[in-house]
Amino acid sequence: MNHRERVQRAVHMQGPDRAPLLLYNRDFELSDLMVIEVVKHWGGPGRDTSEWGFVWEKLDDTMGKPRETLIMTWEDLDCFTLPDPYDPGRFVKVAETMGQYGDKYYVASLALTGFTIMSFLRGFASTLEDLYLEPGNMNRLADLVFGFECSVIKQVKAYGFDAVGFFDDWGTQSSLMISPAMWRSFFKPRYQAQFQLAHEQGLDVYFHCCGQIKEIIPDLIEIGVDILNLSQPNLYDKEALGKDFRGKVCFLCPISYQTTSLFGTREEIEAEAAALTRSLGCLRGGFIGYVEEYHSIGLSEENYQNCIRAFQDNGIYR
Repeated sequence: MNHRERVQRAVHMQGPDRAPLLLYNRDFELSDLMVIEVVKHWGGPGRDTSEWGFVWEKLDDTMGKPRETLIMTWEDLDCFTLPDPYDPGRFVKVAETMGQYGDKYYVASLALTGFTIMSFLRGFASTLEDLYLEPGNMNRLADLVFGFECSVIKQVKAYGFDAVGFFDDWGTQSSLMISPAMWRSFFKPRYQAQFQLAHEQGLDVYFHCCGQIKEIIPDLIEIGVDILNLSQPNLYDKEALGKDFRGKVCFLCPISYQTTSLFGTREEIEAEAAALTRSLGCLRGGFIGYVEEYHSIGLSEENYQNCIRAFQDNGIYR
């Protein structure tokens, strides 16, 4: 079974030979999936400039934050220059990468999406406030951001991708950042339109989200998420999460970046990998392991390797 077939069968609960594994930013030859960014957020000589216009400010090797807010007033939105979704350089290295890595399952990553981009352009606090104070202008901003993404999505299938990836953090350590009612009225219809567009192109939908978002997982499944990347599984009761959603969506999770992968022993890492696969996967698939090299937040080389081995050794659905 090749990499692509293994992932496709896991995502659609069709009985792969084992749980696939995603290596995000290193050791790609070991990975069943390959994530290729098609929105340019780290360009320029210093790799610190987004095509959206903001410049990254950072103190270490993490992503950082935009140095300044670009839409300080709503008049700024009137003269804001939208990135060109049809920039011919957007896919320039895709064929070379696919030629190098062969029969992987390829995800066209929009890198940072939706609400996250809106908050980077307008400022986080102002974005939250203006959902209530300036709904008309927020609709204008959302239409620009989500519309740009839709234009990119329409181009993806022609380059050989299997899925399109959305990366939009919605959770704090304990709950959604906004009320579920506001999320459902303002954002859910926009996501639904994007996911439907992806499915019409024959693409799976990969959705990444940090934080505790259990309140809207049923909504994400309802509107078409195929692969749900929950990057902080330590915030959830894994058994309860599996009981509620196992077999309804394909989960993709790491060994917790806040606890076990940083501070755990090899045995504890092995136990968490087994628990994730057992709790969130079903007999026919439904779970993908995820490992990212995260030295920037304290992940040691030893535990990075332990995470890879843990998923390789515990990738049997039960």
